[in-house]
Amino acid sequence: MLFNSLEYLVFFPTVVAVYFISPHRFRWMLLLAASALFYMAFVPAYILILGVLIIADYCAGILIESAAGRKRKFYLFIIILLNVGFLAFFKYYGFAKENLEALANFLRWNYSLPILSILLPIGLSFHIFQAMSYIIEVYRGKQPAEKHLGIYALYIMFFPRLVAGPIERPQHLIHQFREKHFFDYEKAKNGLILIMWGMFKKVVIADRAAVLVNTVYNDPFHFSGVPLIVATVFFAFQLYGDFSGYSDIAVGSARVLGYDIINNFNRPYASRSIAEFWQRWHISLSSWLRDYLYYPLLFRKPKITPARVYAALMATFVIIGLWHGANWTFVIFGTIYGFYLVFGLWTKTIRLNLINWLKLNQFPTLLKSAQIFTTFSLISFAWIFFRAENLHEATYIVRHLFTGQLFVNLPLIALGGIVLMEIVQYIQGERDISEILKNQSALLRWSAYLFIFWLIIFFGDFGLKPFIYLVF
Repeated sequence: MLFNSLEYLVFFPTVVAVYFISPHRFRWMLLLAASALFYMAFVPAYILILGVLIIADYCAGILIESAAGRKRKFYLFIIILLNVGFLAFFKYYGFAKENLEALANFLRWNYSLPILSILLPIGLSFHIFQAMSYIIEVYRGKQPAEKHLGIYALYIMFFPRLVAGPIERPQHLIHQFREKHFFDYEKAKNGLILIMWGMFKKVVIADRAAVLVNTVYNDPFHFSGVPLIVATVFFAFQLYGDFSGYSDIAVGSARVLGYDIINNFNRPYASRSIAEFWQRWHISLSSWLRDYLYYPLLFRKPKITPARVYAALMATFVIIGLWHGANWTFVIFGTIYGFYLVFGLWTKTIRLNLINWLKLNQFPTLLKSAQIFTTFSLISFAWIFFRAENLHEATYIVRHLFTGQLFVNLPLIALGGIVLMEIVQYIQGERDISEILKNQSALLRWSAYLFIFWLIIFFGDFGLKPFIYLVF
């Protein structure tokens, strides 16, 4: 069930109404049933896979908490192996098969893997990472093992964040399912504002920008120069509008019900460096990999050297690339970001000295603008490998960015939406959009609500385009 569908327009108010009139002791069951229905609206059979993982992780949490010494580590190893194994089988089997057979052909070996028709369960990467977060936190003693199977299942399946995150930590979410939530007008209003803002990002910006992006990227060999550059920039905003729009709807839906889930974005394209970008983009994933992969790699030995920092960064970002998809384009996408960060650390002193020598510190606005522009340009370049279907197309686009055609027909609705979004985000700064509006007069507030609502109605693309991150 897509957030931008008529089904959700009926489903969500119904769940909210039944939730608040139900006795507190039954609410977890209602949310779990609603979440199962929401997930089964995609491919019903895959709820069985999710159920197997939920039961396995639930039992593992209890076993780990009650065990000690090597047995505790053994249980952790087995359950992580199971989760990663599920993810590897469903997401990477075809990729592994294709590459192993290519290697076998190169070496002239008679070798092949069986052909299997495997569809990736919706949101499996998000489910796996959220489950492993719980398991690791129980192992570290920072989260008690959840004894209530239904509550644990709801932690994994809570429908606002079910198919594309955010990836929640157990300490933040699980206790909320035991708390009694009363209908709160302010929370509900703020949640609905976020839902509307997320819908604007999705149907007015992302889905309208997709028209130009798909025209160019679905057949890049017929384009060169400016069309490739413009399509790449529009894809940056398509992806941001799509994913942050999803996250806004998710956070807003949870807020209406009285729940708090983390915000996954914080104006990422206002970043002044690649490191800052990853603190603002897909925050739940980048913080997950920082805490459970980068830090363990870095601190497994007492002495931290630059070489170990660089190696840990590269390993982390190659994993980020692979997490996004089973394709060499994603591996290169992650490697590019790893290189950006390593190069940034390596040249930090040189760049600071250059800024001082050029006296750019005397012009802070100019310096900030140059840093934002440079960072966005580097980000957009990396998105080429994220969007291209294969390496052949990606390398063609890179080689022909600055040659050939000079003109392109811009989708003006998407462009106008991007400009409006950037103006709003500049005004809101670090605050939530609902925080800004609540301090304004009723006339200004309702004018803003109606303005965004009618923009959605008149200019939204309601062709039910899936959210991009559902495939991850």
